[in-house]
Amino acid sequence: PAVFSATNLTCIRGERIVFQDLSFEVSAGSALLLRGPNGTGKSSLLRLCAGFLQPSEGELRWNAAPIADDLGAHHARSAWVGHLDAVKPAFSVAENIGFWLRLNGAGPHPETALAALGLGHLASLPAAYLSAGQRRRLNLARLAGTTAPLWLLDEPTSSLDDASARALLHIIDAHCNAGGMAIIATHHDL
Repeated sequence: PAVFSATNLTCIRGERIVFQDLSFEVSAGSALLLRGPNGTGKSSLLRLCAGFLQPSEGELRWNAAPIADDLGAHHARSAWVGHLDAVKPAFSVAENIGFWLRLNGAGPHPETALAALGLGHLASLPAAYLSAGQRRRLNLARLAGTTAPLWLLDEPTSSLDDASARALLHIIDAHCNAGGMAIIATHHDL
């Protein structure tokens, strides 16, 4: 089974130490919850885990191999959903999810991904007309189409109502129960 680990990570942003000497391990079938107030380094840690930033010190490894040795392979095995929604307002809801499913190269039909977060009835609507919660659900629906074993989720429940947050947690649980792993940053209880 896959293992993603960090050893003695230090992150410096703008000459400020965000965190240092941070180590953890996430194995297949498990999730790591990063919980804390804004500004404590949760998003910075996720960006390090995604390979978008390099640690000032320390190392991230996938099955004992440094991710820095092959960032392309690491990006292929990771699904990133940031705190800003990657939704094109001029595209319909179905066109938005279709784009992400094609980009991932696999996955269900757009209708299946949209249904996972209760958006099927909005498929033909231009995304510009979606509420903040609907845009968030559309952004998260792409998880239904990824085969990436490592999910990196930054504030995934922001703008979600309770029912949508429960649906998302069900999707994350199913991913982990199937042998996937997730690292989730939030300042809310999940």
